[in-house]
Amino acid sequence: MSRVVVAVDGPAGSGKSSVSRASARALGFDYQDTGAAYRALAWKALERGIDTEDPDAVTGLLEDFDYSIGIDPEHYFVRVCDTEVTHAIRDPRVSAVVSSIARVPAVRVYLVDLFRRVIASSRKPGIITEGRDITTVVSPDADVRILLTASEEARMARRSAEIPGQTAGTVAEQLASRDAQDSRVVDFMNAADGVTTVDSTHLDFDQTVQAVVALVRSVAD
Repeated sequence: MSRVVVAVDGPAGSGKSSVSRASARALGFDYQDTGAAYRALAWKALERGIDTEDPDAVTGLLEDFDYSIGIDPEHYFVRVCDTEVTHAIRDPRVSAVVSSIARVPAVRVYLVDLFRRVIASSRKPGIITEGRDITTVVSPDADVRILLTASEEARMARRSAEIPGQTAGTVAEQLASRDAQDSRVVDFMNAADGVTTVDSTHLDFDQTVQAVVALVRSVAD
C-alpha cells in the first residue's frame, strides 16, 4: 500500500473523530483531528480574555500560536506552547465559542496551511485527517474522501452518551446551534463530487469503522 491521504468530513455528532482515529489505528495510519486546532485557538482566546467575536483580536492570536498535535493515534495530544490542553479544549466554555473562531477568514487560511503541513509530515503508510471542509478545501485531492453522516436522532443519541449530565434537549440544542453556525462557512451535509458518503445511522461504532477501513483499502490496494 503506497502512502494514502484520507479526508473525512461530516456534521457534529457524526463520529468523525472517534471513527477516524479507530480507522487510522486499524490501518496503521496517522490521524489528524483538525477541530483540535480551532479549539486550541479558542482556548487561547479565553485564557487571554480576548473577545471571540472580534475578528481582528482573534487574528492577532495567530502571531504566537505555538500549536502541536500528536498524530500517532496511540499517542494523541494537543499542546499550546508548553501547555497540555488535550482535555481543556473539550470544556463547554471552549465549545461555546469555537464556531466564532472558525468563522474568521484569516484563521481558516492559517490553519488550512497548518493542516496541509501536518499531512505532509506523516511518515506512516497513510494519514486520516478529519474535520469540517477537509474534503473540499484542505485536501480536495486526497486519495479517499468521505462524508461521514447519520440522522439527527442518531447524532443526538451519540453525543448525549458522550456528555453525561446533559439532557437530550440540551444536546439537541447544542448540535443544532453548532451545525447552524458552521454551515455559514462550509457545506458539510452534502457530499461534493468524488466524495463517498458513509451513513452510520444504522451502524454501530465497530461497523462504521469497518466500513471506513474497507473503503480505504478498496482504493489503496
